[in-house]
Amino acid sequence: MKRFYTDVTMVAEDGGFAIRLDGRAVRTPARALLVLPTPALAEAVAQEWRAQGETVDPPSMPMTGLANAAIDHVAPRPAAFADGIAQYAQTDLLCYRADGPATLVARQAAAWEPLLDWARTRYDVTFAVTQGIIPVPQPPETLARLGAAVAACDPFTLVGLSTLVSLSGSLVCGLAIVEGGHDLDRVWQAAEIDAAWQVELWGEDALAAAATARRTADFAMAGAFSAMSRC
Repeated sequence: MKRFYTDVTMVAEDGGFAIRLDGRAVRTPARALLVLPTPALAEAVAQEWRAQGETVDPPSMPMTGLANAAIDHVAPRPAAFADGIAQYAQTDLLCYRADGPATLVARQAAAWEPLLDWARTRYDVTFAVTQGIIPVPQPPETLARLGAAVAACDPFTLVGLSTLVSLSGSLVCGLAIVEGGHDLDRVWQAAEIDAAWQVELWGEDALAAAATARRTADFAMAGAFSAMSRC
């Protein structure tokens, strides 16, 4: 689509902050007003619009895309969306440990136990931790309390949390970033321990490296989106 505007501004509107192009309100694909919850997120979205060249390239505007998803897809049914994210608690990556070799077992324990300890304290829960990939049930109270934590998130936070959780395979990792203020890079490194181990053993080709880079960038973007949704 050819760029059709010159000026990008941010204005207070409807309890949030709207983006305007040459004074005209930006709308989502579903034709809702694009209203962001915080000045920080609104400015990030505005910067994406300002950065466009002669044509508007939606893939180069991830913050705008996530905001559109929050408004068009999550806000109309937040409970159902939150429930889908909460399902990850049943098979959280951090609860499934390798049974060898000892180096990998130690790396998982060193990176994953502090995250589980944070969740145990934050939500007053316990976790069933096992070796191998055979599913083990988590305590009903744990599932209920983690589910309640997810359900308490607003639609914008839910969109970022969804990406964090799906990429890491861990609800605890996502909540640690969104609610616990944990360092995003360290959490991502923890989630990627198994993948990094395989690279150490067998090496990594160019295609796999590119895929890893994309996943890493997407994880960082989701973390930034979640943070700016709440600041």
